[in-house]
Amino acid sequence: MTRNFLNLSDAGPDAIAAMINDAIDRKAARAGWPKGKIDGDSPLAGHVLGMIFEKNSTRTRVSFDMAIRQLGGTSIVMDAGSMQLGRGESVADTARVLSRYVDAIMIRTDDHAKIEELAEHATVPVINGLTDLSHPCQIMADLLTVIEHGKALPGLEIAWLGDGNNVLNSIVEAAGLMKFNVRIAVPQGYESDSAFIDTAKANGANVTMIRDAAEAVSGADIVVTDTWVSMGQENTHNKLGAMMPYQVNEKLMAGAKPDAKFLHCLPAHRGEEATADVLDGAQSVIWDEAENRLHAQKSILLWCFGKL
Repeated sequence: MTRNFLNLSDAGPDAIAAMINDAIDRKAARAGWPKGKIDGDSPLAGHVLGMIFEKNSTRTRVSFDMAIRQLGGTSIVMDAGSMQLGRGESVADTARVLSRYVDAIMIRTDDHAKIEELAEHATVPVINGLTDLSHPCQIMADLLTVIEHGKALPGLEIAWLGDGNNVLNSIVEAAGLMKFNVRIAVPQGYESDSAFIDTAKANGANVTMIRDAAEAVSGADIVVTDTWVSMGQENTHNKLGAMMPYQVNEKLMAGAKPDAKFLHCLPAHRGEEATADVLDGAQSVIWDEAENRLHAQKSILLWCFGKL
C-alpha cells in the first residue's frame, strides 16, 4: 500500500516518533560532514523525487532537494507554470504520468483538494510540502526542534499567536497525536479550522481559544507565530491592524516560562508578527528549526518508502 504524507494523521503517533528518532540519529551521524556527502547507508540510492512548486519556496525547495541527495537519491524540480499542469492538464493525469517517471512526488500548492486528487491517482508516495489547509513537514521539523532543546512532547504547553493558518492546523493535529496542549490567541475572524481542533480534543489534547495574547503565553513552554499575510492574500492592511495585538515582543515572551523557546517557520517580517529582538534573541531557535526541515524530511521520505 502506498504511503502518502498529506497530513500528520497519515502516519500516526508511533510513526511520527520513529521519524523523529531517525532524524535525530541521522543528524548526529552527519556532524562535521560536507552538506553534499551521502549518508553512509545510502538508503534511497537510485530513487528520484519529483517536486512540484505552485508557490514560491526557499526552505521547502532546498531542504527536500538536499534530503533526497543525502539519502543517495536525486530530484527533479518543476514549477507548475512551466509544466502542462500550468496549461490545463488535469491533476489526475499529471499524477498518472509522473508516477511512471519518479519514485515519489512532493507538491507545494494552494488548494488541499489538489494534493488529495494527486494522491488518489498517483501510484507513488505523495508528500505535502504545504497547502492552504496544512503544513505537516514543517511541524515534523518543529517537533524535532522542541525535543532537541530538551522538551518532552506529552504535556507540553504551546502558545500560538496571530493567524489561524495551515501551520496552526498541523500543530493542533500534532497535539492530539502526541498528547500536548495548545493555547491559540488569534483575533476574531481569523480562527483555525475547527475540524482539527475537534479531532485533537477527541484525542485528548487540551486546545483552547484565547483572545488575550498575554494570557495565552503565560507559563508556556513554546511560543509560536507565523507570517500574518500569506502569499496571495488580499486586504492586507485590515489584517495587519487586527493582528498587531498578537505581535510577539520581549514583553510578551517574558510571560512564558523562563526556559521557553520561540519558533517561527519563516520567512519572518520583522516588526510585524515578531520583533527583531525576539527573532534574534536567546530564546529563539528558528535557525535550528529551519535546518531541521532537512533532517525531518529525510525521515519522512524513508517512512514513505517503507524503510521506517
